[in-house]
Amino acid sequence: MARKATKALEDQGYSKLDAYCIGLHEYYKSLRKAGFNEDRALYMLSVVDSYPGWILPDPIEPDRLGDYEDDEDDD
Repeated sequence: MARKATKALEDQGYSKLDAYCIGLHEYYKSLRKAGFNEDRALYMLSVVDSYPGWILPDPIEPDRLGDYEDDEDDD
């Protein structure tokens, strides 16, 4: 039986954050299915370098957010 073509998560109305969280959840389920215990699977989720490049959208890194000016006066 042929699989149906699935739309990208963003095309289904999910935000980038929703798509990222869905990817994390799928990664966790795959780690558990592959035999990782719960602690090791959670550790793998905490190490961003362990993510396969094709499974998750690019994470937003603080240095890419830009500099924000401080509205308070430092007198």
